[in-house]
Amino acid sequence: MALIELRHVEKIYNARTVPVHALKGVSLRMEPGEFTVIVGPSGSGKTTLLNLIGGLDKPTSGTVELDGIDLATLGRGDLVDFRLHHIGFVFQAYNLIPVLTAEENVEFVMLLQGKPKELRRKTVRELLRGVGLEEKMSNRVSELSGGQQQRVAVARALASGPSFVLADEPTANLDTEAAETLLDIMESLNRERKTTFVFSTHDPRVVEKGRRVIRLVDGRVSEDTIRARI
Repeated sequence: MALIELRHVEKIYNARTVPVHALKGVSLRMEPGEFTVIVGPSGSGKTTLLNLIGGLDKPTSGTVELDGIDLATLGRGDLVDFRLHHIGFVFQAYNLIPVLTAEENVEFVMLLQGKPKELRRKTVRELLRGVGLEEKMSNRVSELSGGQQQRVAVARALASGPSFVLADEPTANLDTEAAETLLDIMESLNRERKTTFVFSTHDPRVVEKGRRVIRLVDGRVSEDTIRARI
């Protein structure tokens, strides 16, 4: 069974003037452990595709299955719960809570899951150590650099024990050194922990790291290339 499976997915946004056909008959399967990059020009449907996989939007037609579950069969509350326990998100804008510390931001998702305090603290320390920020645990995220904040976001995405992590333009606001550090960390997590990552990006540095590259053009898959593991 595929981890992620899309069958004949269409997405149409009903704009005031002309409807926008964002995705046109997209069918994809992604397996556990992939390090997949979705690329394409602006307006090609990258973010729409990521939003559908993340259950943040619904297809106009077709099906999106995650872990064998058709998202269309879930009510609103069940969908929120599914995302909380199955999907980690890393956003371009970090989406951290600035008044909280790095530790508290990572812990927050586990609080929502109702995990016990001892497990939360142990997991947070391990994750922040894994992204090189153990010494910054007590710092408010507003005191951290952009690259450090994005690493906190990666740790937070992993805190729930997700089936996979979706990363939407995670390097867009980072300088070269910070972007390379972040990508090295995510690649290590993929190789060592078998964490599945799916990226949407314009960044050639991210594309270079991808072991599968899916190219979208005008809402369709124009290329799907699997690269050999190094």
